[in-house]
Amino acid sequence: MRKEIFDISGMTCSACSARVEKTVSGLHGVTESSVNLLKNSMSVSFDENLLAVEDILDAVDKAGYGASLRQSKSERTQASSQKHQGVDPATLEIAEMQTRLTVSIFFTLPLFYLAMGPMVGLPLPSIFQGPENTLAFAFTQFLLTIPVLFVNFKYYRIGFKALFARAPNMDSLIAIGSGAAAVFGIYAIYKIGAALGQGDGETAEHFAMNLYFDSAAMILTLITLGKFFEAKAKGKTSEAIARLMDLAPETATVSRDGVEEVVALAEVQVGDTLIVKAGERIPVDGEITLGSAFVDQSAITGESIPVEKQVGERVTGATINTAGHLHMRATRVGDDTTLAQIVKLVDEATASKAPIGRLADKISGIFVPVVIIIALFATAVWLSLGYGIEFALSIGIAVLVISCPCALGLATPTAIMVGTGRGAANGILFKSAEAIETAQAVDTVVLDKTGTITEGKPQLIDLVPATAVSEQELLTVAASLEKLSEHPLGQAIVQAAEEQEVVLHQVSEFVQTAGQGISGLIDGQRVFAGNQRVLTAQGLVLDEALRSQAEHLAADGKTVLYFIREKELLGLMAVADVIKSTSRQAVAELEAMGLEVIMLTGDNAVTAAAVQRQTGIAQVRAEVLPQDKESEIRALQEQGKRVAMVGDGINDAPALARADVGIAIGAGTDVAIDSADIVLMKSDLLDAGNAIQLSQAVIRTIRQNLFWAFFYNSVGIPVAAGVFYGVWHLTLSPMIAAAAMSLSSVSVVANALRLRLHTSKRFSEPEEDGLDTPTRADGSLVSHTPASEHTRSLVMKKQIRIEGMTCGHCSASVEKALRAVPGVQEVVVDLAAKDATVQVDGTVYDEALRKAVTEAGYTVIDIE
Repeated sequence: MRKEIFDISGMTCSACSARVEKTVSGLHGVTESSVNLLKNSMSVSFDENLLAVEDILDAVDKAGYGASLRQSKSERTQASSQKHQGVDPATLEIAEMQTRLTVSIFFTLPLFYLAMGPMVGLPLPSIFQGPENTLAFAFTQFLLTIPVLFVNFKYYRIGFKALFARAPNMDSLIAIGSGAAAVFGIYAIYKIGAALGQGDGETAEHFAMNLYFDSAAMILTLITLGKFFEAKAKGKTSEAIARLMDLAPETATVSRDGVEEVVALAEVQVGDTLIVKAGERIPVDGEITLGSAFVDQSAITGESIPVEKQVGERVTGATINTAGHLHMRATRVGDDTTLAQIVKLVDEATASKAPIGRLADKISGIFVPVVIIIALFATAVWLSLGYGIEFALSIGIAVLVISCPCALGLATPTAIMVGTGRGAANGILFKSAEAIETAQAVDTVVLDKTGTITEGKPQLIDLVPATAVSEQELLTVAASLEKLSEHPLGQAIVQAAEEQEVVLHQVSEFVQTAGQGISGLIDGQRVFAGNQRVLTAQGLVLDEALRSQAEHLAADGKTVLYFIREKELLGLMAVADVIKSTSRQAVAELEAMGLEVIMLTGDNAVTAAAVQRQTGIAQVRAEVLPQDKESEIRALQEQGKRVAMVGDGINDAPALARADVGIAIGAGTDVAIDSADIVLMKSDLLDAGNAIQLSQAVIRTIRQNLFWAFFYNSVGIPVAAGVFYGVWHLTLSPMIAAAAMSLSSVSVVANALRLRLHTSKRFSEPEEDGLDTPTRADGSLVSHTPASEHTRSLVMKKQIRIEGMTCGHCSASVEKALRAVPGVQEVVVDLAAKDATVQVDGTVYDEALRKAVTEAGYTVIDIE
């Protein structure tokens, strides 16, 4: 099976796109075809053993439209050197339309003045006044109309071609309507000439006042004006995607055989050594081999603060080296880079169709023929009722011109394109329009714990030295011994020591004991590290204070490690996978949105309960194996729930695939795209709520657009047909109908553009409710009183662990910085404990506290 994207030319309305899609879908070997009117593109999945690309191109051509196979990104990159000489097709279209509009207005204004002047008492030159000059009056209008017809001949060429192919479109309506007006005007000139030849001035004057040249020209001018505004507005809908595509630099500095050279980006190959200086964009994805830098990843992940990158760490193409000098090895180039994948995802999402838009597509396929029938029927009815040809013709033209299949065709794709672009700019990638529609309807959000709610890697949280042992000594001995261990818990201790620049001791005779721990010689003394069993093996018993503290740490879901030197307890440490700073706020916001939040985890019940207390999640199921998560999602769906699953996208792949909406959360390059419907580039659970809110805004906009499009046509066509003429003498002139038709299309696009300003609603972070109901060991759901039924205080207490405070001046600086944060009511800084306890109201977020401490020159380790 092969999937290709084609560029389609000649489409002007939804009837065109419906015609192309129907034609291609009918080809033997095509399994799926989707035409996007907004992007003038078509996505086709077909069996290349049964069908060739040329067959598809021929089918589109026979349908009356042009088609070409879209170039790959690498081909476009190679041709990018020509982009300074060439012009973007959309820009060319707008420029050409502007020229047509200028010419049309230039000739239509005097034509309108000449035609309407006598009716409103405006002065005219004497050559146009009086029955004897009616022929000059009419012929001048004809001459002024010719340039307008000429520059807008595209409507006639495309419209009649589609009509003769029995697939009429919007251009057909315009061509028939304006053409009928112009033909009637020519007929009137002949009648005027004949009447003057017979001396019948009254008949000549009658036809002079009913020429309809002004209607023909004004229809074309107003339609072109609307199309011009529509084209400019449509260009803005894809600005986000265009900005993404422009992020990659055009060149890269490559070091080959010790020689630096600047090459085109398309020439970079996997394995090349690239040099990136401060201020430059990183060309492709790769791994740092030399140097370090602070990298601004905001273009990819949306994170505003530059991240420090060291040797061995991965960097992403299109991000900016804000400070530093680095050498990197290219690992992904061309269409394989993260940026290329993002652009591809967004491109595919905008090309896809939401189920909500299928009704509009079906209607568009029959809309134009039905309108033509209505126009002919209305004309015939008014003629049969004894009204003149002029009145009946005016009715028919108005029906043809006011009908607007464009509004129907643009209602869905404009909102989808703007919404996906807005999401991409904020690190939220929707894989399809269907994902957007499904996400807005979810009522249950299931969260994986590790990597989603928590950081996903163990960190040293508590360090408790025994009597007469300092924290520094305990950390030094522990890290020295754990340095030789490959266990993740040990690596967390080593990392903490490295952050504090602790000098480690040499270790010899390293021994690892299964189920117990490790040991080794440090300065000739045997040191042990491990779990509770190492204490028993060494015959040690904790005193009451340490035992109580160890039990308390374990109850919080932390793993307690003990360190012994020659039968002497040095102290204990607690390691845990810490909760992300925004997880509690994210859970509160999901609940405030009316969603049921459930956590699934493979961890034990104690750890799950600790996470539950810290995040306020109402329901938790513990000790669930990865392969069982999928069945848990299915069980929720069988209860009638619409489920969104948020996970790391790797171990949770079956659950992500089973959920109505799978949301993969990751750090950009590590996301598992294949499993999920939505990809969050940042490791921030808040974006799950942001994605749902954005999807709701997109679908709400689509519904508004569809309502307007249906309402406009439902009211406009009957009014134009004269349905209310007998009651209120209400009808429409063709010129007003043309203006209304143009306004309808522009209004739909303008409404969709409002999504560019979308911001997710934020809710106050709730106070911790002490959700300490134990989770049952069998993993069954633990229910609490729903969040809305708790009495939440407006005052919350938070504890901030701070690194870098060494004296009273430091603690005073931290206190001053925290008190300056609006909403902070009380601050107590404990220099010995290296933390600060603050009381805040519900308007203060963790980010504000973290920012205040960081700007004061200190580092926030954790906020609880």
